[in-house]
Amino acid sequence: MTSAPTSCIRWFNDLRLTDLPLVGGKNASLGEMARELTPLGVRIPDGFAITAEAYRDALDESDAWVELHRALDGLDKRDVRALARAGTRCREIVYGAPMPKHVETTIREAWREMVARHGEDLSVAVRSSATAEDLPDASFAGQHDTYLNIQGEEVLLDAVKRCQASLFTDRAISYRIDKGFDHFKVYLSVAVMQMVRSDLASSGVMFTIDTESGHPDVVFVTGAWGLGENVVQGAVDPDEFYVHKPTYRQGFRSVLSRTLGDKQVQMVYASGRTREPVVNRPTPKADRARFCLSDADVLELAGAAIKIEDHYGRPMDIEWAKDGPDGPLYIVQARPETAASQRKPTQIEEFVLDGKGDVKARGRAVGARIASGAVRRVADTRHLAEFKPGEVLVADTTTPDWEPVMKTAAAIVTNRGGRTCHAAIVARELGIPAVVGAEHATTALADGERVTVSCAEGAVGKVYAGEVAFHREVSELEGLKKPRAEIMVNLGNPELAFQTSLLPCDGVGLARMEFVVNEYIKVHPMALLHPERIADERERAQVLALIAGSRDGASYFVERLAEGIGTIAAAFYPRPVIVRLSDFKSNEYAALMGGRAFEPHEENPMIGFRGAARYVHPAYAEGFALECQALKRVRDDMGLTNLKVMVPFCRRLDEARRVLDAMAGHGLARGANGLQVYVMCEIPNNVLLIDEFSQLFDGFSIGSNDLTQLTLGVDRDSEIVAESFDERDPGMLKMLKLAVEGAKRNGRHSGICGQAPSDHPEIAKYLLELGIDSISLTPDTVLRTMRMLAEIEAAARG
Repeated sequence: MTSAPTSCIRWFNDLRLTDLPLVGGKNASLGEMARELTPLGVRIPDGFAITAEAYRDALDESDAWVELHRALDGLDKRDVRALARAGTRCREIVYGAPMPKHVETTIREAWREMVARHGEDLSVAVRSSATAEDLPDASFAGQHDTYLNIQGEEVLLDAVKRCQASLFTDRAISYRIDKGFDHFKVYLSVAVMQMVRSDLASSGVMFTIDTESGHPDVVFVTGAWGLGENVVQGAVDPDEFYVHKPTYRQGFRSVLSRTLGDKQVQMVYASGRTREPVVNRPTPKADRARFCLSDADVLELAGAAIKIEDHYGRPMDIEWAKDGPDGPLYIVQARPETAASQRKPTQIEEFVLDGKGDVKARGRAVGARIASGAVRRVADTRHLAEFKPGEVLVADTTTPDWEPVMKTAAAIVTNRGGRTCHAAIVARELGIPAVVGAEHATTALADGERVTVSCAEGAVGKVYAGEVAFHREVSELEGLKKPRAEIMVNLGNPELAFQTSLLPCDGVGLARMEFVVNEYIKVHPMALLHPERIADERERAQVLALIAGSRDGASYFVERLAEGIGTIAAAFYPRPVIVRLSDFKSNEYAALMGGRAFEPHEENPMIGFRGAARYVHPAYAEGFALECQALKRVRDDMGLTNLKVMVPFCRRLDEARRVLDAMAGHGLARGANGLQVYVMCEIPNNVLLIDEFSQLFDGFSIGSNDLTQLTLGVDRDSEIVAESFDERDPGMLKMLKLAVEGAKRNGRHSGICGQAPSDHPEIAKYLLELGIDSISLTPDTVLRTMRMLAEIEAAARG
């Protein structure tokens, strides 16, 4: 390609990041990637930039600056109507300024050169690129306009003028004021880029960081069918995918997790004589029910994202598009991520609900915060002036025009949108909670009613009726001293994994498999394998509907369990994560969908058909095989070898040997690929025979709840004898001592994952004095217990 003879255009591959003052952030980044990353396999569409000088020349020749100053000088952006009047006048001035002849001529020549390369049916995207855009601390996301499927010279010239005028959208004026940018020192370049035919395939946005927690080790990909504006603007609930960067770099090619979005509409090229070049149409039902990307596509995108992040040296926000059903994937924009990556690394902020309320709406959580306020439903921009600061903005979706009002909201709730849409990005930058994709929120919530918007309970955001009490905790990590023993966390919910992993802990001492089974799988494993044995026809139909998108019931179970456990292992990688094999009691298994057909009735399930006894029993052996397949996938296919496996409620030595043999038969042999297998030390027999159990297992994790129950002979579920359940009983203390000393004597790891250290700091202190190797706590007690134990150690030394 050759550069134009004048300074008013530059082809992408003639640009570098250092050209930002000339062509703006978007164009400079496209040029940088075209020059530096195309050789590495990252595809950038062909195109050119119309420089900021062309914008300035037009305003200079028409002497427009005086009128622009008159419209903007002294503007109070809090006056929404005044802001709208000023924006309208400025856009009229810029659009009305004639394009200089040399600029027009050069654009026409560049267009013809692109037609010669790509054919007469060429269509382009015309996109704004401001000189104060896509900066590390100011993204200007969605502030200026984009025009898609532009065809022909005359239409192109008009789209360029409209782009230049969009430097003065109401939202851009407001954003510049907030960020402290001078309106007259920001100029607008325009990108003219060959269209990628994602109208025939899919497109979306990805981040090289977890957008909610700021965890740096994942690529987060979102996408939907059709052109990408719907994902960016939040018009659809997109599909979501995670890829783990550290293991990807090691050569493991596996998608960590997938979430199917509703993808309600898709933007496509208009047909016929319509005035608009693109239109939205309903997404066919079959397409809504399937992912818009294959695993191979997701992994290719992740690879491109990693290369881009490595080149720029910071977390990135990237737009992608797929060229037709079987075509290649393109990167159409990359800019620095400006919210999650800016958080203070030595400080942890947590919002905690103190009460409960009825859930009126739920969707995808953005922002990990909580706020309360009165509902204000806004149907369109005409009603924005009615919004009052401190209200909860409730809408079908938001657009960049709403940003001035969004800045004053206590929280945002939308019917549609995903966690990479405009509303989500703005909410993160503003530091307010948002629940996006909360279907029917605009009908479920009424104007004026008080609600509490909670995004602090995992990936699902909830809107509670009334003002539910909550509090904010800020913990400083700088100077935090850690005790000799490893401090680990107990965790079951994968949605909390990335946020929890930011605690200064040493790993997960107890990952509860049954939480994943209960919340994400919902069906008894045996019912998935043998749905024909479910007597209730309605329940059988529900099971079959759940697994409709999977190859079969076994695949459904293995995929979902691997994704849940894999997410926890990835969040803490390379720190150890000890996953406990399923430890449902028979009554709990029976409560799962289809479970009644496969579970016996027991008078005392607490000491009945549970734990190790199930795994080698014909009634559950097939279900145990599925558990093993999922864990094998996490370790072998995902590369998450920090995962250790723990056997619960193992009563006898012969039972232990049979379980280990079964695991080996399913590809989980102790010692293979570094696999360590622990056993729960929660039955007195585990303590009494600890020397013998040490020959079979790599470590022990004391389950203080069951060990107390069985040592003291107290049913921990009985309110009548509840006072007799006490982990601090002298007999229990002796049990703890025998367990820790026995493990140490045999060179085995000793830890505790029961509730006792979280509830009773004196138990944690006692275990520390015994020399226990690790103490696993509930996340909310980690920092407090860590400080206390460090102080005890310091006092002992002093």
